Amino acid sequence: MHRTHLLALLLTCAAAVLPGVSAQASTPEPTLGAALQGQQPLGTARLRYWGFDVYDARLFVAPGFDAQRYEDQRFGLELSYLRELKGADIAERSIDEMRDLAPIEPAQARRWRAAMGALFPDVQRGDRITGVHVPGSGAHFYLNGRLLGEVADAAFSRQFFGIWLSPKTSQPRLREAMLQAPGGPPRTP
Repeated sequence: MHRTHLLALLLTCAAAVLPGVSAQASTPEPTLGAALQGQQPLGTARLRYWGFDVYDARLFVAPGFDAQRYEDQRFGLELSYLRELKGADIAERSIDEMRDLAPIEPAQARRWRAAMGALFPDVQRGDRITGVHVPGSGAHFYLNGRLLGEVADAAFSRQFFGIWLSPKTSQPRLREAMLQAPGGPPRTP
């Protein structure tokens, strides 16, 4: 079975078993190009943590994007990894960051961690995971331009992308750099 189909099947099964992860989402576009149609790169930034380069982040938005209302608009966020990371570690760190933005019930955190754990692969230097926020529906994820799957939960998507776009982000300079127009190499906050 093709990996994309297998992941879709696993996500459908997870959605049926995990309350709060709905199978009633918009159908993800099969390619990243289709998912980002009408979106343009806005800004880029590099995340450095404890002196290590982790990833370059690039935000794709439609004209008129309003960062103060990010949760109401479709956009894409690409993370181009600069080092190897385990998918489980990405999911765990995401939950930690999401908790810093707003309280998450333990059962909800378990569901969201399981959904991300089913989606996020171990990444190598040069791999790109792109998340597409679909307002009112959830998030679609792509690895190197190919569909990984979705988390069909609007609350998850809002809080997940808040890691980078919320005014309460733990990385305000990274947010600021991504919200600036392009013009040079990724900025390191």
